[in-house]
Amino acid sequence: MDEELTGYKQGWMAKLVAWQKEHISDKQMTLILAFLIGLLASVAGFFLHAIVHEIQFLLTSGFEQGTYNLLFLLFPIVGIYLTSLFIKYVVRDNISHGITRVLYAISTKNSRLKGHNCWSSVVASGITIGFGGSVGAEAPIVLTGSAIGSNLGKLFKMDNKTLMLLVGCGAAAAIAGIFKAPMAGLVFTLEVLMVDLSMASLLPILVSSVTATCFTYIFIGSDSLFNFHLDGVWIIDRVPASIILGIVCGIVSLYFIRSMSMCENFFARLKSHTYAKLITGGLILSSLIFLFPVLYGEGYKAINILLNGQSEADWNQLLSNSLFYGHGQLLILYVALVIVTKTFATSATNGGGGCGGTFAPSLFVGAFTGFLFSRLWNMYQVGIYIPEKNYTLLGMAGVMAGVMHAPLTGIFLIAEITNGYDMFMPLMIVSIASVMTISIFEPHSIYAMRLAREGKLLTHHTDRSVLTLMKIDSVIERDFTAVTPDMPLGKLVNAISKSHTSFIPVLDNAGSLLGEIDITKIRHIMFRAELYNKLTVQQLMLPIAAQVGESDSMEEVMRKFDLKGTRYMPVVNVSGHLTGYISRSRAYSMYRKMVADFSAE
Repeated sequence: MDEELTGYKQGWMAKLVAWQKEHISDKQMTLILAFLIGLLASVAGFFLHAIVHEIQFLLTSGFEQGTYNLLFLLFPIVGIYLTSLFIKYVVRDNISHGITRVLYAISTKNSRLKGHNCWSSVVASGITIGFGGSVGAEAPIVLTGSAIGSNLGKLFKMDNKTLMLLVGCGAAAAIAGIFKAPMAGLVFTLEVLMVDLSMASLLPILVSSVTATCFTYIFIGSDSLFNFHLDGVWIIDRVPASIILGIVCGIVSLYFIRSMSMCENFFARLKSHTYAKLITGGLILSSLIFLFPVLYGEGYKAINILLNGQSEADWNQLLSNSLFYGHGQLLILYVALVIVTKTFATSATNGGGGCGGTFAPSLFVGAFTGFLFSRLWNMYQVGIYIPEKNYTLLGMAGVMAGVMHAPLTGIFLIAEITNGYDMFMPLMIVSIASVMTISIFEPHSIYAMRLAREGKLLTHHTDRSVLTLMKIDSVIERDFTAVTPDMPLGKLVNAISKSHTSFIPVLDNAGSLLGEIDITKIRHIMFRAELYNKLTVQQLMLPIAAQVGESDSMEEVMRKFDLKGTRYMPVVNVSGHLTGYISRSRAYSMYRKMVADFSAE
């Protein structure tokens, strides 16, 4: 019965795809799919925030603000444990680092994401954040939206280039929907996911972004994620403060990336010890949340306090539920410690087995950085007075732009989610200064850094992108004739007559490559029968000029071809055994074809 039902579904889908191919052009179908992706991504974002809100309300609604609460030591550990159980027994796959996984899919998997990514990150991150995990919901939703785009594209048999575009549509829809920021969704896809901007890609991404934004308004109303009212108009005298804040945000972004990387490496060493990771991550997270309750969850409530505070009493709400409550004179110290510890709380959440992203933490750290900077600036009267509220907003843009190496995303996202378009000029100044500062020390964003180190990062450079997308396995020629080193010349001539190449690999009994015979170099003795039993392959073979490994990137292959000037290169596995050859002409032919396809509109 199940087989009949599966066959029926497959037959029905095949008929639908066939009808679509006949009646709807690929461009029209791409726009239809972009609309569906926007709708489904907004639904996913709505459900994720609903899960987080309900869990947090059930767990913390009865807490008294005036005292600490020991349950902060328990809830995060429970959340991480439940998430790890869900991933281990239900998902049975790694779903961490959502945006990095999208980049990886674009760069090395031909934009194919697994079907469970359409829902698994929503559930896992909802549990993690609801129980206090100090991470963001944005990266899981980006992975969810991208997976929706990838799987819809596969369902309708779209080509790889269109799949890449649909993945970008999903990411744009996720950001646009969760923040009600369509322009931010567009520029995020272009800057962070590095999908090339062309007329063929612009319209589908915009359709997804606008669709997701509209449906989010329908689901949750017109309120912005952050409430912000500009404190005075921006004046030119504040340019120096804005530039310095940008530099500070760049330094804080560098700290954010480096400390996150350090913590991830620490938890990676505990990879095989699941309970050790859970206990270590849970204890670090729960201890930090107990000391600094603003680290609980995404932290957007704390950001709104900073953006809307008018007096010391308002800002002192940050100290609620903590040991610092009632000690307003320690507010600056508290804010500084929160900035320092946020990355450790985020890393402990993911490292211990939770699921979440670094998008919201970068906004959180940015808001606290902007507030701390402006308070210290005004306290010590460094220059003209700068409003704390405005510079909290600028700090959000600065740190996020620095962490992501995405100034336009920082500018448009903060402007859209706070309706702070009157701050456009200082937003640009701070974001640009931040990215310029961190670029001196770190050339890649927090998402691209891991892939860049492995040589798997797709970039806006067409040639490098094509080489990244090319697979070495697709150009290996495995049909070759091999000889052994003790073989006499007579038998070598017989082997040459069966070969279709100008070279013959020399292998030992284990299959390891020892050298090669260049037919053009032995042509003068090939037909001298009197030498057939006097000379052996070992006396005639030449050393290998260059070879590549099965796991080498095509960029490395092309570099060796240019460096050595050879026409063929052997490919060996980790044991040194020959698996085939790469032809220079075949590699360049495939490269030229992919460049033409990649550049076509």
